[in-house]
Amino acid sequence: MKILKSLTGIFLFLLCMSQISYAQDWPNLGRYRAANAKVGAPAPKVNRVVYMGDSITDIWIDRDPGFFKNHPYIDRGISGQTTPQMLIRFRADVIDLHPKVVVILAGTNDIAGNTGPSTLRMIENNLASMAQLGKANNIKVVLCSVLPASKYPWNPKVKDVAQKIVRLNKWIKKYAQAHNEVYLNYYPHLVNSKGGMLAKYSKDGVHPNVAGFKVMEPLAIKAIHKALKQ
Repeated sequence: MKILKSLTGIFLFLLCMSQISYAQDWPNLGRYRAANAKVGAPAPKVNRVVYMGDSITDIWIDRDPGFFKNHPYIDRGISGQTTPQMLIRFRADVIDLHPKVVVILAGTNDIAGNTGPSTLRMIENNLASMAQLGKANNIKVVLCSVLPASKYPWNPKVKDVAQKIVRLNKWIKKYAQAHNEVYLNYYPHLVNSKGGMLAKYSKDGVHPNVAGFKVMEPLAIKAIHKALKQ
């Protein structure tokens, strides 16, 4: 019994410490701090690109590392993140790396409620703020459509997921057009008849597999080239 109480106490202590750590670095600025410090200025004539996002961006470099290795691309995705967290770390993880282009793929975790209830308007405001920060620092902005999903396995209580994504994507497209930014529309290339992701491109219906990323990659390259010409 004493051993059980002791183990329980240790578990609760570690849980408490992890929660304190999370509260102190809610946007997870520490995730890429060391890596950012090693990123020097881009070489002359090199069009550096930063990919800002959540788990979809985070796992991209692991599932297809060659895509980043063979291009001047930097992955700054963090699993589970929402747009307010990305907005806070935008300066450290994007602006301070001096890219020519930023590719922003975000919003699905907001709809999923990862950091609490979020309206579409709140997501839109955060996306707009990131885009404005990018432009203010002479960074070309590529705004991506949210990838299709019909439900979130980690939060099945969220309703009308597919419909919310469609509405958000309509706003992203409209905003990009109004502000002379590039809209990168992954959505129609991945969606099934029910508004979810095609099974051949995802195991869980949210995160692309290698085949899914292979569909996205030429679209991303085309959008980046378009942004560089603007």
